[in-house]
Amino acid sequence: MKIGCPKEIKPQEFRVGMTPNAAFEAVNHGHEVIIEAGAGIGAGFEDADYVQAGATIIATASEIFASADMIVKVKEPQAVERKMLREGQILFTYLHLAPDADQTNDLIASGATCIAYETVTDRAGGLPLLAPMSEVAGRLAPQVGAWTLQKANGGRGVLR
Repeated sequence: MKIGCPKEIKPQEFRVGMTPNAAFEAVNHGHEVIIEAGAGIGAGFEDADYVQAGATIIATASEIFASADMIVKVKEPQAVERKMLREGQILFTYLHLAPDADQTNDLIASGATCIAYETVTDRAGGLPLLAPMSEVAGRLAPQVGAWTLQKANGGRGVLR
């Protein structure tokens, strides 16, 4: 299978759908991995890290979407990305479909098989791909709350 990982284009999103270690594992299990140039920069990975792992660097997202059997992302596909999905392709990412009818309709129209990380369950019924995100959110909540309360950020400047 050819697995493609485009650069995330949602504003303020710096994560990447595949780390070099994940690319290495996929390649060693017989898959071809293609990564958009610069896709890992925001997460601290250079293109050379992916090349060393056995992946091929591709110049544009459109080339990734046109040739990959499976697209691996972090965030839900933006409108321009949804237009590039095609029948028979697999999309594996967080989707958050409930508040986004346009995304839902575009994904259905694409004919792609779309798998949402947040719906993958293990044998015990747990959510192994959502649990780490929930843990991060829980740990950040006090920090974000304190930042919001600071006077310089529009808060009252006191904790009570």
